[in-house]
Amino acid sequence: MSKVTTLKSTAPAGPSEAREFGAWNGLGLWTLYTKEVKRFMRVWPQTLLAPIVSNLLYMTVFVLAFAEMRGGGSASFIAFLIPGLIMLGILNNASANTSSSIMTGKLMGSIIDVLMPPLSYIELAIGYICGGMTRGVLVAVATTIGLSMFAIYAGQSMWPVQWWALFYFGLSAAMMMSMVGIISGIWAEKFDQLAVINQFIILPMSFLSGTFYSIHGLPEVFQTIMRINPLFYLIDGFRYGFSGVAESDLKIGVILIALINIVLLMTVLRVLKSGWRLKA
Repeated sequence: MSKVTTLKSTAPAGPSEAREFGAWNGLGLWTLYTKEVKRFMRVWPQTLLAPIVSNLLYMTVFVLAFAEMRGGGSASFIAFLIPGLIMLGILNNASANTSSSIMTGKLMGSIIDVLMPPLSYIELAIGYICGGMTRGVLVAVATTIGLSMFAIYAGQSMWPVQWWALFYFGLSAAMMMSMVGIISGIWAEKFDQLAVINQFIILPMSFLSGTFYSIHGLPEVFQTIMRINPLFYLIDGFRYGFSGVAESDLKIGVILIALINIVLLMTVLRVLKSGWRLKA
């Protein structure tokens, strides 16, 4: 009788054996985040350089116009305007990054590549939000460097005096608008609808929030309206980080912005969990 010897295979498990994921898919989250960053870095002249050039043009026009009206430049006006322009770059670019990413994925059908991997709705939210925040912060840093020449010319210091306000309001603004972009991108079914949100909601709220002027020069009724705009508290708090002077109660701004971000985060998580307008 022949003796049959059974050999125990020591080869690694094949692809048929499912990989076990824990409660937190760190690798998948990092992959989604790097995808979002690489997406806007591939077209950096449009996503990073264009906002910087726009802010430099804003600064040049306003400084020249102010000099024309007053018979000379104003160092205090330049110091007032620079933080507003930096915050404007954060607001617009954080929102544009997440909304365009989701909208493009939906129209091209590539959104399925994000939904199929083992990523929870919480990890999807974090990946998109952090991607939008990264673009907003990069634009802010580059804009600060670009506008510093105006501050040097005016003899003004660009060194922050209240770091906590700078980080809190800057990062809160990037987070807020990233979540607004996620909701807008999911809701919109075509770029025309996305443009409506940007042009008729985000842009007016950004420009009418004290970016280019002090609210103390407005009639009382308009000051009251301005204080309803949450972006006013973001810009005012961010400006306080540079100058140490605020036009509003910072405690109200801190609490209001935190509450808005919590509500937006809960909304984003609920929408991503339900798959509304994302899953067929």
